[in-house]
Amino acid sequence: MNGKANKPCSWLVSHPTGNANVRGLLAILQKDLRLQQFFTTVGFPRYSRAVIRCSTVLNRRYYDLPGTRLSTFPLMECMRFASGVFSSGKTSRQRVDELYRKFDQRVADALDKYRAQIEVAGIYAYEDGALEQFRRAESFGWPRLYELPIGYWREARRILQEEAERLPEWASTMPALNEPDWKLERKDREIELADAIVVASSFTAKTLQAYPGQLPPIHTIPYGSPIISPSSPEVSESCPNGTKQASGNPLKALFVGGLSQRKGLHYLFEAADMLGESVEWTIIGRGNMECKILAKQISRYRWIPSLPHREILEQMRQQDVLVFPSLFEGFGLVIVEALASGIPVITTAHTAGPDLFADGEAGFIVPIRCGLSIADRLEILHRNRELLQQMKINAREAAKRWTWGRYQQLLLPVLNRYG
Repeated sequence: MNGKANKPCSWLVSHPTGNANVRGLLAILQKDLRLQQFFTTVGFPRYSRAVIRCSTVLNRRYYDLPGTRLSTFPLMECMRFASGVFSSGKTSRQRVDELYRKFDQRVADALDKYRAQIEVAGIYAYEDGALEQFRRAESFGWPRLYELPIGYWREARRILQEEAERLPEWASTMPALNEPDWKLERKDREIELADAIVVASSFTAKTLQAYPGQLPPIHTIPYGSPIISPSSPEVSESCPNGTKQASGNPLKALFVGGLSQRKGLHYLFEAADMLGESVEWTIIGRGNMECKILAKQISRYRWIPSLPHREILEQMRQQDVLVFPSLFEGFGLVIVEALASGIPVITTAHTAGPDLFADGEAGFIVPIRCGLSIADRLEILHRNRELLQQMKINAREAAKRWTWGRYQQLLLPVLNRYG
């Protein structure tokens, strides 16, 4: 550990936009008085919530931190927004890449002021936004923790290239196939500079086997589920079992996520075709509607392009099952959200599903690229409503095992080990 033996070291944390897992990390460090500074683009500190609560967008940038622990670079985010509004010629993905690079450099430059502060433990940064910070931290002799929220890019490219060859009509929905070389090289350099990597699923850890260099230690710590509201409707245990009842009541199935073939949508639609009117589908998400096959398929179902997060959770509580057949996923927060909402999940081994529940317990784990397996599990739940109700109960129990509190408990020893 850096610093004086009688004084705990403090961490520097950075993320351009913030998310639930960043907040989980900040909560640990703030509780133990081990947060030196959090860097982001737009952020509002403690005591400002009353001012921003009227705005859903701004509320997502609220952090339960004192203002002295929060450093922001709001102009960068404003410029990204303005470049989109005034058509700078860059795609949304290019603007995000530019934001991450510029943010990384600004934070790296800001680290100089902490160089003489021996209580600094190290820096915790995230994929695509860590390179310059890690270079600076290495020169200061600080530990560097790197969070990889999705699987390693070489394995992603292999799987998605295979998919584009199998289903070329879906290729335009997989922009990761066209990542520029400089960005991929940057990802590898970030891993090279890291002292440890934190991932959220066993699948993500496995994809790192494709990294050509020597890997630092990898720590697998699943993200948490949302708090289960006591007002959420309890699952009914009075639904009669039997094929007759099931055939008169379609199974209500939900998909939530980006409308991309990375999410396995083609295989979801295959399953839907096999089951016909016995399953009633709701699909929530946005995608490239210039892709003809996507536009054609989505028009056949109840489709909601976008909803506020609280309304997505409400939609979940109205469904029977979440289907999430992703080909390549770092975690899949919708999985734990569905479990916490009391519905089972059908997903693949290329998500955090196997880390969260056993096959057949709170849902099913199916092979990737297999619409038949998805249809088979949906048919089981359609015909056996008693099993469905038991899985709904099991789903909530699984969610209780994977809370943000447990995430923090698992992450704290990692922080203590390196800083």
